[in-house]
Amino acid sequence: MVYRLDENEIWFPDPKLAEDDGLLAVGGDLSPGRLLLAYKNGIFPWYADDSPILWYSPHERFVLFPRKVKISASMRQLIRRNKYPVTVNKQFAHVVEACATAKRKGEEGTWITAGMRAAYQELHHLGWANSLEVWDHSQLAGGLYGILINGVFCGESMFSTQSNASKLALITLCQNTNIRMIDCQMHTPHLERMGAEPISRERYMEILTAAQT
Repeated sequence: MVYRLDENEIWFPDPKLAEDDGLLAVGGDLSPGRLLLAYKNGIFPWYADDSPILWYSPHERFVLFPRKVKISASMRQLIRRNKYPVTVNKQFAHVVEACATAKRKGEEGTWITAGMRAAYQELHHLGWANSLEVWDHSQLAGGLYGILINGVFCGESMFSTQSNASKLALITLCQNTNIRMIDCQMHTPHLERMGAEPISRERYMEILTAAQT
């Protein structure tokens, strides 16, 4: 059963009630309070411009544990060369825009709608949304952004204009923070090669709600 949300009341049904494809609810809004409640309960928005807001909580999550990240020989060489500096939260809006406009094989359009961009920019101002930027001199070569909740980084999107730039951002996130888990949301072969793996929603929620030490 897919639940319909009211814009005037911030709540979500039990994520265990999601459909087989993870769809849990429709409607509501992208206010900071609703978005934070969603992420704290393993729920995220994913929809297109011509669709109402759709909220998902997949029964199986695809995640990357930083200690398990796999770094190829070519990436190790790139890191040693220190060719592309990496910064944090220097150009959040530009990273989101680049992710929204990036051309992706087999996909048309973007799920990062204008409403989504504005909502995550607000979360960034409130200190919840973060970005990593990879630079080629003064130009953005790649990056990623997401929401940090209780030591779990809920990755939203990444982009590259230079080969391996988004990988560099992800590896930097793994190696230079105390993040316990990166939520990749959906499976991709690219992330699997880097060490991402499926876990159950139950295990995901155990990690998300565990007290940090």
